[in-house]
Amino acid sequence: MKPLRLSVNVDHVATLRNARGGRFPCPLEAARTSLAAGADGVTLHLREDRRHIRDEDLRRIHAEPGLRLNFEMAATEEMVGLCASLRPAACCIVPEKRQELTTEGGLDVLRAGPELGEAIRRLAGEGVEVSIFVEPDAAQIEACARLGAQAVELHTGTYADAAPEARAPLLARLAEGARAAEAAGLSCHAGHGLDYVSVIGIAAIPQVVEVSIGHFLIGAAIFEGLPGAVARMRGAIAEGRSRIV
Repeated sequence: MKPLRLSVNVDHVATLRNARGGRFPCPLEAARTSLAAGADGVTLHLREDRRHIRDEDLRRIHAEPGLRLNFEMAATEEMVGLCASLRPAACCIVPEKRQELTTEGGLDVLRAGPELGEAIRRLAGEGVEVSIFVEPDAAQIEACARLGAQAVELHTGTYADAAPEARAPLLARLAEGARAAEAAGLSCHAGHGLDYVSVIGIAAIPQVVEVSIGHFLIGAAIFEGLPGAVARMRGAIAEGRSRIV
């Protein structure tokens, strides 16, 4: 059975810090705490408007010894250049709209311009594992492979936001997307909106090798503490993995 990595997105630690200014709470300390509690890596989304994570956060966390950084980013010249210079372990290219509260869906790779392929080639050439955030659609996934991506991250938001009784067909579609990724030779990741319950179904998909979870964990940390929230999420992931026959 393939292991399932947990990457903790600490963007909203920065959101809380920025609400008042200063340096507390510190995203780097959140990253260190998450790793100590059982996370396998950290995800950061540096947005064009710097609404939460800032360049200094990115550089400090990237410099942390032994930390696997997943740099979530739009495929703009600024972000591609920054990622190419830092050379994190991985990046995930996402669609980004200035006014959105959070990423609202997968990137439409089929309609993307040549800039996307150029960005993928440039980053892969720097040794960065390039993932594309997409819907669980075979055509989109196959397009990612043609452009040279090494992984896809399946958008789980629609599934996670659905009522529990309505999730089965959405989970089946995600499982189909994971199989399509494997068939295309891509590593399969998943993320968006997952919590202690919804992650179990995702963890039970054998092709998924990484989940990225942020907002829920940072919110849960208010009540449980970040080490407890990460440890509980690891337990939910283990429960899902145990369901693989």
